[in-house]
Amino acid sequence: MQTNTKLVSIGNFNLKLNHLLIIGVLSLAFTISLLLRAQPADYGFELNEFDPFFNYRATQYIVDNGIPSYFEWNDDRSWYPLGRDVSSTSQVTLHLTAAITYWIFGGGSDLYDFTIVFPAIFGSLSAIVIFALVRVIGGTTAGLFSALLFSVSLPILIRSPIGWFKSEPLGLFFALLAVYLLLSGISSQNKKITISKLVGAGIFTAFSISAWGGNQFFIMPLAFFFIVLPFLRTDHKFIIWSIPVYTISTIITSLAFERVSSSFIFGMGGILLIFSTLFLVSCILIQNKSTKNKTRNGLIFLLAFLIIVPLVLVINSESQFLPSASHRYLNALNPFLTTTDPLVDSVSEHATTTLSQSFLFHSVLMIFSGLGIWLIIKNIQNSKSNFIKNDMLSFALILGIIGVYTSSTFVRLEVFASVSIIILASLGLTVLTKEFFKVGFDSRKSIGNLMKLPYVVGIIFLLTVPMVYPVGSEISRMIDIPPTILNGGTAYTISTNDWLDTLDWIKNNTPKDAVVAAWWDYGYWISTMGERATLADNSTISTEIIQNIAKMLLNNPNSSWHSLNEMQTDYVLVFVAGEKLNLDSPQSFYRLGGGGDESKKQWFMRIAGLDESKYLHADGSSGTDYFWNETLLGKMFPFTLLGYVNPNNLNQQSETYVNGMIPIYEKNIKYTSDGNGPLKLVYTSPSYVEEKVGPMIGVFIYEVNKNYQPVS
Repeated sequence: MQTNTKLVSIGNFNLKLNHLLIIGVLSLAFTISLLLRAQPADYGFELNEFDPFFNYRATQYIVDNGIPSYFEWNDDRSWYPLGRDVSSTSQVTLHLTAAITYWIFGGGSDLYDFTIVFPAIFGSLSAIVIFALVRVIGGTTAGLFSALLFSVSLPILIRSPIGWFKSEPLGLFFALLAVYLLLSGISSQNKKITISKLVGAGIFTAFSISAWGGNQFFIMPLAFFFIVLPFLRTDHKFIIWSIPVYTISTIITSLAFERVSSSFIFGMGGILLIFSTLFLVSCILIQNKSTKNKTRNGLIFLLAFLIIVPLVLVINSESQFLPSASHRYLNALNPFLTTTDPLVDSVSEHATTTLSQSFLFHSVLMIFSGLGIWLIIKNIQNSKSNFIKNDMLSFALILGIIGVYTSSTFVRLEVFASVSIIILASLGLTVLTKEFFKVGFDSRKSIGNLMKLPYVVGIIFLLTVPMVYPVGSEISRMIDIPPTILNGGTAYTISTNDWLDTLDWIKNNTPKDAVVAAWWDYGYWISTMGERATLADNSTISTEIIQNIAKMLLNNPNSSWHSLNEMQTDYVLVFVAGEKLNLDSPQSFYRLGGGGDESKKQWFMRIAGLDESKYLHADGSSGTDYFWNETLLGKMFPFTLLGYVNPNNLNQQSETYVNGMIPIYEKNIKYTSDGNGPLKLVYTSPSYVEEKVGPMIGVFIYEVNKNYQPVS
């Protein structure tokens, strides 16, 4: 039975067998993607990570107060006492889209539950959008391959599981949709449809950047694409107006969002988009006015452009006559800036991508993408076998190169490498498939027929291997991790109520106008679930305030007490993670370092600009006597250092630090509830009290003793 066999006629539309095949593959891709993303729910149905809690609260504000009030909202629970202008510092499109879809599809469900499911749905729908995008580039077969590969892409899955109500799922959905509409628009023969698609592409580009600022990444390949487009297309009368329509639509829509208009339009992204469009128009005009050597004149203009632009950027780095991008965006362009900003480096998702991570994330797709590039270029030489136009091929190659380069800076940006490699790998697989199946089943060509089955088996085997190997790094296992609030973001695969109970205690046992100091990681949890004001949340609105918190924690108790009062703080929260050791002893011994503040203290020191050697031993993590005895943070940790042991020989012990040995602790609360120190312990989370061997996470809340008399 032929795949183009007509099954049903509905008006002018004929439903064919190949349509059912497409629907079936896309349904499979969506289902696989959704099931993989849903795995963290096994540990508990909660929002995941930190930012989603603020995004949930912002969405709740819209649902309760309406959209106009949202744009006037100054959040007094964040960055106390200054507050936070939400609409100018947030992912506005994420909040608006979630609220609107909740009004339409919520059906009376709890908004918290709705926002938990929201990212998994949009993340899975993106598999269908990338099908449409790649279909425009390389045809239906390539599009179907891309949808399946996208549904099991590890970098994308780990940034969009259930509960991940952050920027990436919706932002990537809008970005892929925008690129699809743009490429589809400039490929369309119907001018009315072209205009609507290009305008839609501009609108969704602005939406995508508002949902996730990282989507400015897509501006780079688009800008380079616009620059080479006059040399790839002969229909200059069409592209000279169609590309400006897209750019103007993007800029106009961006004006509706405060954050986008300031960081994009008047930033490097907007300038890059505008100048590449101006180049395209100017280059076409130059070529059209040239009576001969049109291509040469265009290339000379391109060379001049490529010389002038870097010179302008170099001069701008000194004089700053053009707006400069933030450190994170500059870091994405220049990986050598990675270690120059400790606040950026302290965020785990900003860690530099290693080669082993890249191979784990992309595995065999790297092979197919490389092979795809070679085969596609080779096939261009044969017009009969060429299934992809030169402009679409150029875009795929530009996207691939820039995506892989950009992702080398931050682990978080591996989603862009994944999108790039998926597109190239899909094109490569399509070329291979066409080569193996271009000969129909014929007894006279039995050798060709015999090769088809091994090819199919081989492809299935290669694409399946990453799902089950290497052991311990399977895609399903890498996704199957607890929501952060259930394990505190530690290295332990456990699910506890320590943080939930702590935040509930704050909500019900502290004054409503209380101010809680904590490391900035926990700001969104405290303001959303604890419903109390914090000095800093998980945004980086004020580096100075975060530095002051770090200095306060590492100062001596007297100075810290003065700082806490100056910051009008009522409570201080500290988080410790470790494990109780299984030793044959009536006494309880602990090893710290599972991912709480005890593991982040070196970042506190770097952000505060302090000399680490004063606080840490040579291993960079074990605290010195000065740290444990002379800093507020050391005294807030309810443990005392007993000594050091050799992890390979527990009988080898030392009372002082020895490189290679690990520190061992016992419980010891220094600031008790009835003491007269600068702080009083008023809450301890359940796991600290339990005498259970294995992982232990403890959240501790201290009340600032307003009657404390500093000791001189």
